[in-house]
Amino acid sequence: MMASLSGFFDLLAMVIATVGLYGVMSYKVTRRHVEIGIRMALGAAPDAVVRMWLDESGVLVAGSVAIGVALAVVASRAAATLLYGLESWDPSSFTLAVGALGLVSLVAAWISARRASRLAPTIALRDSRPTP
Repeated sequence: MMASLSGFFDLLAMVIATVGLYGVMSYKVTRRHVEIGIRMALGAAPDAVVRMWLDESGVLVAGSVAIGVALAVVASRAAATLLYGLESWDPSSFTLAVGALGLVSLVAAWISARRASRLAPTIALRDSRPTP
């Protein structure tokens, strides 16, 4: 019973983290529509814009994963007394979680950047004008 509940809440946490990561990546791209529009107006190819955004997102994801793994190791030591027949440091679980969240965040960044790179530069720049 406890393992089933734990598995369910682990899956729920992963879904919530996935939705949150997509929201953050989409928001970051939306906030930089003007910059993307300017780059494209100056001649940047859409593929170059997507690649630039993936590079920046990759650095953010790598830093976040490093901090998250460090905190998870500390938390797993605290939860070691609750585990029966399992190690507190399970490499396969950590690898699966890191891989899944890393993949989801890069896919979310790619979807958002691809959508922004398809936007016409004139529309992106027109939306940036201050209202009187």
